[in-house]
Amino acid sequence: MRKFRFQPCNSYSLGIILRMAKPKTYFVCRDCGAIQPKWMGKCPDCNAWDSFEQMTQAAADPHRPRALSDASSETGPERYSSDDDVPARPLSEIPELDIPRMPTGLPEFDRVLGGGIVPGAAVLLGGDPGIGKSTLLLQAGDRMARQGHRVLYVSSEESAQQTKLRAKRLGVDDDRLLIYAQTNLEKIGRQIQKLRPHLCVIDSVQMIYEPTNNSPPGSVSQLRDCATELVYLAKAGGTAVCLVGHVTKQGLLAGPKLLEHIVDTVLYFEGDTHHDHRIVRCVKNRHGNTLEVGLFRMGAAGLESVQDASALLIEPHAGSPPGSVICAVTQGSRVLALEIQALTADSMLGSARRKVSGCDANRVAMIIAVLEKRSGLRLVDQDVFVNVVGGMRVNDPAADAAIALAIAGARMKRGLSSRTLVMGELGLLGEFRQIGALAQRISEAARLGYSRLLVPIHRSETDKAAAAAVPQQMQITTCRTLDDALTALE
Repeated sequence: MRKFRFQPCNSYSLGIILRMAKPKTYFVCRDCGAIQPKWMGKCPDCNAWDSFEQMTQAAADPHRPRALSDASSETGPERYSSDDDVPARPLSEIPELDIPRMPTGLPEFDRVLGGGIVPGAAVLLGGDPGIGKSTLLLQAGDRMARQGHRVLYVSSEESAQQTKLRAKRLGVDDDRLLIYAQTNLEKIGRQIQKLRPHLCVIDSVQMIYEPTNNSPPGSVSQLRDCATELVYLAKAGGTAVCLVGHVTKQGLLAGPKLLEHIVDTVLYFEGDTHHDHRIVRCVKNRHGNTLEVGLFRMGAAGLESVQDASALLIEPHAGSPPGSVICAVTQGSRVLALEIQALTADSMLGSARRKVSGCDANRVAMIIAVLEKRSGLRLVDQDVFVNVVGGMRVNDPAADAAIALAIAGARMKRGLSSRTLVMGELGLLGEFRQIGALAQRISEAARLGYSRLLVPIHRSETDKAAAAAVPQQMQITTCRTLDDALTALE
C-alpha cells in the first residue's frame, strides 16, 4: 500500500489558501451607499464622517437550499420575463405597455402614486415613528381588500394581537386582509409565494432579517439583502410590495440611500404630532411624476383624505394684519392657497437673525437683500422670521412676492387685505417675473372667493386670456416691480 507524505506548506501558500477561504470584506457608507475596499473616516462621495459599516460577503455554500428569489419566471407576469436572444430594437418599434393600477381607495394616496399601485412595484414609505405609517397602510390594505384584492400585512414590530387592536379602532375587518407577524425573510418569502397576494406590506423593513446573514436586523447588509430579495419577489410574482422605513433625526430614511435606488417609488409621510393633518410627498416614482402631494387629516377613525386643502391650511383674519400674505403655489396638478407670515424685531447691529420655516432660507436671504437694495428697506438691524402656516414646505418661486410683502409689511407695520392673493417670482433687479400655471391659480383664487390679485404683467397670450376670463367681482393688479406691489400695503 502506497503511503502519502504530506509536505508542510510555506507562509505564501498558506496565505493564498486563507484568502481563498476567507469571505470578502468591504465597507458601505450608510448615508449614500458608496462602497470602499477599506475603512475610511470620511466618505469621499458624500463627505459624511464615520459613516462606513463593515460588510462581509459570505462564500458560496453548495449545500445551501435554493434562494426564494430563484422562483420560476413562468409564474410572474409576462412583462418581467427576460430573454437574452431578443435583439435591440428602435424605440419606435417597441410597443407601449399598458400598466394596470390597483386603486387603494384613498384618493390622496392614489394621487401621489399616480392613480394607484402598479402590480409588481416596490414602494418605500418613510416617516417619523408614530406619524401614522402603519395606520395609512392598514387602511389602504382594508380598502383594497374590500375591492376584492388579496392583501398580506406582515408585521415585524407588533404581534398579530396588537395589529388586531389597531384594526378594531380603525374599523378594519375583511377576510381578504391577512395578518402575518414574522421577522424571518425566508418565511415571509414562502408566505408570499404560497398566497400570491396582490399587495404585501412589510412593516417595517428595519426589523426583518435574512437568516444566512450574520449582521443584526437594521444594519446596512441586512437592509440591502432583504430589500433586494423582496423587490425580486415583487418583479417575479407580480405582487406589489410596500416597505415601511423609519426616518432618522436628520430627516433621512434609516439605512443607506441604496434602498431608494432599489425600489420603484419613494414616499415620505410628514406631519407634526401637534397638528391633525399629514402630508404624503413623493420623491421618486418610476410609474408617475414626483410633483404630487397627498393631504390627510388624522381623526378618531384614522386618516381621512382632504380634498379642499386650501380651506384646511388657511384661517381667516379680521382686517389687514401686518406680516400676513396669502399666495397661490402649485403642487403637481393642484393649486394650494397658503398663508405666509413674517415678523421683524429689533436686534443688535451685526447679530441679526434669520429664521425660516417652510421655505428655502437662502431664497429668503436673497429676498431680504432685494428689499434692502431695490426698495430701500433697512433690515440689517432687524431679526427676520418667516413661516409657512400649516407645516407645508414651499418650493415654488411664485411665493417670492408673498414673502417679500410679508417681510415689508411686518417692518412697515402695514398689511394686505385678507381677501388679497399675491403671486409672482422676484428677480435680483426687483422685477416681477412671469410664473407658470397662471390660469389654474386664478381659477383657484376665484373658487376661494378672493377679490383682488397681485400678479406680474401679462406677457404671453395664455396669461392675457386667463386674466380676461376672471369674474367681474375680482380685481387684478399687475405689478412690474416690487415697488409697485409695496404700494398695495395698507
